[in-house]
Amino acid sequence: MATQSLDRPEPRRRSALIYVLPALAFVIIAAALGWGLTRNSQVLPSALLDKPAPEFSLPPIPGRDDHGFSRADLGGEPMVVNVWASWCVPCRAEHPLITRLAEEEGFKVHGINYKDRPEDALAWLQELGDPYTYIGSDQDGRAGIEWGVYGVPETFVIDSRGVIVFKQVGQLTPRVLEEKILPLLRRLREESS
Repeated sequence: MATQSLDRPEPRRRSALIYVLPALAFVIIAAALGWGLTRNSQVLPSALLDKPAPEFSLPPIPGRDDHGFSRADLGGEPMVVNVWASWCVPCRAEHPLITRLAEEEGFKVHGINYKDRPEDALAWLQELGDPYTYIGSDQDGRAGIEWGVYGVPETFVIDSRGVIVFKQVGQLTPRVLEEKILPLLRRLREESS
């Protein structure tokens, strides 16, 4: 009769590990994928929500007659900050909605012109219209980093205290404007009156 060596694991124990470890790995991976699929991919978290807008000071677009745009221009009333560039196709598509906010709805809209050539930005504003109260030129993208910008366009709603209360990543749509931004701005306007 043969005897088993004490140095080797029992065949039954080794074969059980061969099946259990891959099954356990599969369950962990499936749980992670399931959790990821239940998250809304359109919502990008922002560490700045419900916090004061960051400190920044941007010069004007060379050739545009204003003082630029800085943290000191925020507050006192609800307003919108729109990050845009002339090379951005979605910025062009959303521009009529930005114009509506300023001209028809009467909200201040400030702009951060992101990594753009001044002559291109000025030509874009001349062609499409200039609804911005102030625009700061962020040619190196530093202010964009401070604001947590993922890319252009991005739109922020600022309350009367200078606190960021909403962030739209990507192009504004009529639906987002009607269902989220305008009701929020109107409510903020009532509360600050």
